[in-house]
Order: sequence, then C-alpha cells, then structure tokens
Amino acid sequence: MRASGEKMNARVKLKPGQKGTKKLLAQYGDSLVCVRYRYDVEKRKQVKTVELIVSETDWTPPPPKYPESALVPLRVGVTEKALQEQVRVLGGRWDRAQQVWFVRYGCIAGTKLEKLIVVETRMNTAK
Repeated sequence: MRASGEKMNARVKLKPGQKGTKKLLAQYGDSLVCVRYRYDVEKRKQVKTVELIVSETDWTPPPPKYPESALVPLRVGVTEKALQEQVRVLGGRWDRAQQVWFVRYGCIAGTKLEKLIVVETRMNTAK
C-alpha cells in the first residue's frame, strides 16, 4: 500500500482497448476509463493503476459566470508582452484608468486567459 503523499510519475495513460489494457478491459468492461503506468524512481517500481466509473447520475452544469458577449476585465502584467498581444488579437482593449484589459468572455472561455479575470472593477460593478 502506498501513502497518498508519495510522488510517482505517470508516464503512460492508455485508453481502453489499447495495447496494455485488454485484460483489464475484459475484467472491468465499460467501467474502465483509463490505465496509467506510474513509476517510483526511489523504489524502482512500476505500478499499473486503473480509473473506473463507479456511479453515473444525471447532472446539470452550472450556468456560465458571464454571458458570451460580456466584456470582462483581465489583469495582464506589464512585462507579459506575449499575453498582451494575445488579448489584443482577440479584440481586447486596454483601460488605462483601471489598468486592465477588457475582452469579450466568449473569446477567452476555456483558455488560460480566463484565469486572469479580475473580479471587481468599476465597469462591472456600476449598474
């Protein structure tokens, strides 16, 4: 048994049906999500792990935080020229007074830029 804090590197992640998963697929069937081969350098061990579906229920995703067309403020560092250019290409505009970029949420949803959204600014608190 492994302690949960031990570090093991996963080098290979296989989908059901790929070489190295066939016996497990026969054993677990449609419940098999993936097989991972993990390596413990210190102990010189290879460990095969499986990810299984143990339950399935209906779920309604939460509504998006912002409408696709909403302008959201992004905090991009002064020296982060590549990010600034990326925002500019997406139609972002710099607001000098607030020191943030404003860009349409639909352009950044699901990207790294979404993590740069600033929660409170004058533009989105004034109603």
